[in-house]
Amino acid sequence: MFLKENISLALAGLKSNKMRSFLTMLGIIIGIGSVIAIVTIGNGVTAKVTDALSNIGANVIQVYVTPRDAKNTTTDITIGGNNMSDSDMITDDQINAFRKRFSGEISCIGLQEGLGDGKVEDGHRYANITAVGVNTEYKDVSNVKMSKGRFLRDRDIDANRRVAVVSDKLVSNMFHKNTDPIGKEVSIEVNGWNETFTIVGVYKYEHNTFGGAAASQQDTRTSFYMPISVAKEQANFQNYIYFLLKTKSLAGSQAFSKKIDSYFSKIYAGNQNYTCQSYNMENMMSTVSSVMGTISKAIAAIAAIALLVGGIGVMNIMLVSVTERTREIGTRKALGARSSYIRAQFLVETVIICLIGGAIGILVGILLAWIGVTMIKVKLVISAPVILFSVGFSMLIGIFFGYYPAKKASQLDPIDALRYE
Repeated sequence: MFLKENISLALAGLKSNKMRSFLTMLGIIIGIGSVIAIVTIGNGVTAKVTDALSNIGANVIQVYVTPRDAKNTTTDITIGGNNMSDSDMITDDQINAFRKRFSGEISCIGLQEGLGDGKVEDGHRYANITAVGVNTEYKDVSNVKMSKGRFLRDRDIDANRRVAVVSDKLVSNMFHKNTDPIGKEVSIEVNGWNETFTIVGVYKYEHNTFGGAAASQQDTRTSFYMPISVAKEQANFQNYIYFLLKTKSLAGSQAFSKKIDSYFSKIYAGNQNYTCQSYNMENMMSTVSSVMGTISKAIAAIAAIALLVGGIGVMNIMLVSVTERTREIGTRKALGARSSYIRAQFLVETVIICLIGGAIGILVGILLAWIGVTMIKVKLVISAPVILFSVGFSMLIGIFFGYYPAKKASQLDPIDALRYE
């Protein structure tokens, strides 16, 4: 009954001073809203990055040649080198021997030879591309999703056929709507090399989370897959700086990475400049999640400073309220109200101010988060613990910063309070 009466008095006080009450809550609203918005947007970005890595495959491992003095960490990967020669790279024979040695654990191996950026052009129609020579297993390793036609076959590679698998974006740029691109010819220009290819398949383009955004949909650059044998005819090197592999099991990719490092360390034992290392997506996913989580927490901690500022504002207003209601306090104490009752009255009022401000802050934070994730096109991932923490923190702020004004009110002498003008 006593608590209910204090709550009623607190709400009546807030109604009688609406503007002052709102300004008192503003710091709490801004602080909690900022924390929730930042953490929610951070969770959305983390989820998007993790999903992108998952699409590549948790059981996909990259094996790459790196300088011996490069740092072997998840955040500093150095592939290749400026002075690398063909003899420093991984050969077809080495890859075949590696495949035979671990045939029970390897599902497929993806090879690629990049030729650089170029363009497909036909009159006023054009499409930006990155020319990449690949083997047949590249499709499964990189999770290329076909929407029409077929992927490259072994006979395409063996016969050096000028056939290609292109993106649906290239098709929409180069052909009229409802035109079947299978069997159509396109001419590419890459670093001065001009060649005509026949389209045998179309894959579904998926935006690369780690890549930059194109100026427009028309200018989006997509991969143009050709037989790796054709690409090697134009490439500077015939061996590989790196290759991808997919394990048969989803589990144990980290353990298999250690086997790979041990296997290739023997092959590169005589090379004083370069070595070979492996890296799996499971490591990358955990690293990205950890880094994004740390960044979100750091920014949220900075935003939480606004909560402290808001708490100081609450204490300041409550001290003013004590001064304004000095005669009321004196009257209540003269009528027999205990000091603990007076203290509880002001403490409850402060907690209610912070709770209402916290509730509004939660709504503001979710709204800001929704706007943010909509703009950057990520999922809205609301964290219940963050909301509960915000509510709890609001109550703590009310108790912490409201205690001093409440104590000051409870210690007023009733005679002096009644004489206060």
